[in-house]
Amino acid sequence: MTTTRAEATDPHEVARRVFGWDDLRPLQAEAIEAAVGGRDVLAVLPTGYGKSAIYQLAGIMADGPCVVVSPLIALQSDQCEGLNSMADSAPTRSLAINSSMGVRQQAEAWDEVVAGRVHFVFLTPEQLAKREVLERIRAAGPSFLVVDEAHCVSAWGHDFRPDYLRLDAARHRMGSPTVIALTATASTPVREEIVDRLAMTDALVLAGGFDRSELHLAVRRHVEDDGKKDAVVERAVELAGPGLVYTATRRSTEEYAERIAARAADSDRPLRVRAYHAGQKSADREETLGSFLDGDLDVVVATSAFGMGIDKEDVRFVLHADIPDSLDTYYQEAGRAGRDREPATIELHYRSEDLGLRSFFSSHSADEEVIRAVIKHLRRADGPVRLSRLKKSLDFGPRRVTGAVNLLEAAALVESGRKGLELVDDVRPKEAVRRAEETSEMFERIDRSRIGMMRGYAETDGCRRQFLLGYFGEELADPCGNCDNCDAGTAVDLTHDAADFPLQSAVVHREWGSGIVMSVDDDRLTVFFEEQGYRTLSLDLVRDQELLTRA
Repeated sequence: MTTTRAEATDPHEVARRVFGWDDLRPLQAEAIEAAVGGRDVLAVLPTGYGKSAIYQLAGIMADGPCVVVSPLIALQSDQCEGLNSMADSAPTRSLAINSSMGVRQQAEAWDEVVAGRVHFVFLTPEQLAKREVLERIRAAGPSFLVVDEAHCVSAWGHDFRPDYLRLDAARHRMGSPTVIALTATASTPVREEIVDRLAMTDALVLAGGFDRSELHLAVRRHVEDDGKKDAVVERAVELAGPGLVYTATRRSTEEYAERIAARAADSDRPLRVRAYHAGQKSADREETLGSFLDGDLDVVVATSAFGMGIDKEDVRFVLHADIPDSLDTYYQEAGRAGRDREPATIELHYRSEDLGLRSFFSSHSADEEVIRAVIKHLRRADGPVRLSRLKKSLDFGPRRVTGAVNLLEAAALVESGRKGLELVDDVRPKEAVRRAEETSEMFERIDRSRIGMMRGYAETDGCRRQFLLGYFGEELADPCGNCDNCDAGTAVDLTHDAADFPLQSAVVHREWGSGIVMSVDDDRLTVFFEEQGYRTLSLDLVRDQELLTRA
């Protein structure tokens, strides 16, 4: 690098000078100090905690460009603008290099990076599959590889993205910079997989701050679908916005948006409402997001596509018209409310019949035809094969080939190295299909068990905040007093009959193997098993039949 960005080595001093902050939060400071010292860091911190400040301050304090992998181009642009606006307080320059730029513009940007005139480079994970991109990064001598939305690397996570699986190989090919992985929600099993998938060495794992006491948590149960829809519409009109309504399908976003707007007009409380989903044109989605952030929309009705990068402090409610696919998804979406620390309403509208829809969405299948073709191609190859070359060689379409490769990697049949893909063993196509199908079935069990955890949250009569925090590894000693069950008086102090199996303890089941205790109730506990997913066990049965032992 031709510039040294910070003379100070104290992150607190840099935070005061660059951001104008009085001080850093404890977990922020610990993460920054570890990363600047060369230690890999995974920070699992809730929305609004200041995760981005970790890599921003670490990047300012180090020489060499900080490479930030972020899945959304729009989010990259916002982050770039924020960093470039600090030019007076820190000599930084940031660039987002992506498909929105022309070929010449991209080439000029890379020249700037290699010349040492860019301090933060924002890329999508897909770009790190390109050899020329990795060679340019390596030539620039990167200080950090920042993996934003790191839960996307985990097959057990709620937003798994296959392109994230190859970040480990990309890291080595760019010179093995220190990794800073960031996410707002990741349960203990997801954290462990993130560390493993990114090959993080002696990683410092920091997690905390999940207790968002300003959020009032509630579940409203319904028998009929029409009754549920009516209730969601009424609540969206009743509650003071701005607010978000999440639904499971694109079609339902349009339906709810129309009904909420019409009902609001009838009640002489006109609301500016718009739908948002991945089936819309990119320009339309960006306009909706911008209008919501600027205060020109009162309610956005969206699928989970409306998520990453929402930086709006005054969201007053989040309604879920359909049950999410996991507690991770639910709490991340809920966490978009009340970022100003003012009271906000979080409400799930629940029908047990809706669980069937989520189970349908979670189904997996092994693409036998493509798996056979991939295995045959790799068996014939003289050496490692680039994924890009494999896609061109096989006439199945890039998405099917990528999906098959991802499944084969998960089944430990194929590995992605610096030079490309190669077989772990000389496996025959028939055996590869069988093992891929077993892995696919395991994924499906995991997904269905995550839906089961959502059901447990929806149907518990205990403190909802205790349930949620337990899932993320934080124990709340007493009922929160700010959820519907606490309001109704059904949430009571636990008697701790499960003292032999405390939260987050490692256990072994004689049939299902190793697991981690994820939640504890008076009469039952929930354990995550690697190959079975989340299982809820009766404490009486556990004791009587000695089903579990402490690891």
